[in-house]
Amino acid sequence: MRPLIAYVRVSTSKQSKSGLGIEAQQEALTRFAEAEGFELIRMFVEVETGKGSDALERRPQLAAALAEARRKRCSIGVAKLDRLSRDVHFISGLMTHRVPFVVAELGSDVDPFILHLFAALAEKERALISVRTKAALAAAKARGVTLGNPKLSEARQTAHKAAAIANEAAADQHAANVLPIIRQIKRAGATTLREIADALNARGVQTARGGQWYAMTVRNVLARA
Repeated sequence: MRPLIAYVRVSTSKQSKSGLGIEAQQEALTRFAEAEGFELIRMFVEVETGKGSDALERRPQLAAALAEARRKRCSIGVAKLDRLSRDVHFISGLMTHRVPFVVAELGSDVDPFILHLFAALAEKERALISVRTKAALAAAKARGVTLGNPKLSEARQTAHKAAAIANEAAADQHAANVLPIIRQIKRAGATTLREIADALNARGVQTARGGQWYAMTVRNVLARA
């Protein structure tokens, strides 16, 4: 069995005390290791703080995990990519340490290029959702609608409409983000919608609503893109 060092991260001391997220990450990594033939030899648990001049100074457990992985000549496993970071530049910097990373939700066969691609797509998608949501709310405010007042039904309706607009924009952007991955899957030999859906599920790629892929959802994404 291949050795694997697990890294679990939460971002606040409150989450650490409550166990929010930690157990779920540990369970996901344990299941992943059993399914993929890894042996979890050590687990580092991080409660990130705001102290430190750079990201790794704020992540002493990640720095320790990197050092241990270099000594053991093994990979570091995380449950989800955002447990490393939501910043593509930070993830790129981690790759310079020449320690392989595996992400349970993406599968063990995802290489560093694909990790960079997923990180970049996620970062861009979050930025676009934020921009479009703010634009929709600003447009509502410009029409004279008072937002954020629960006593005004018009404000509530406008907020719902803004959210619907943002969700629609997010779905469009998600389709655009997934399209390069679908093209890669096609180049690998998939020809049917069912085969593409299976490959997306195998890679851990989720639909816009966070669910599994089916032939119909692949077709809808291709049509939207």
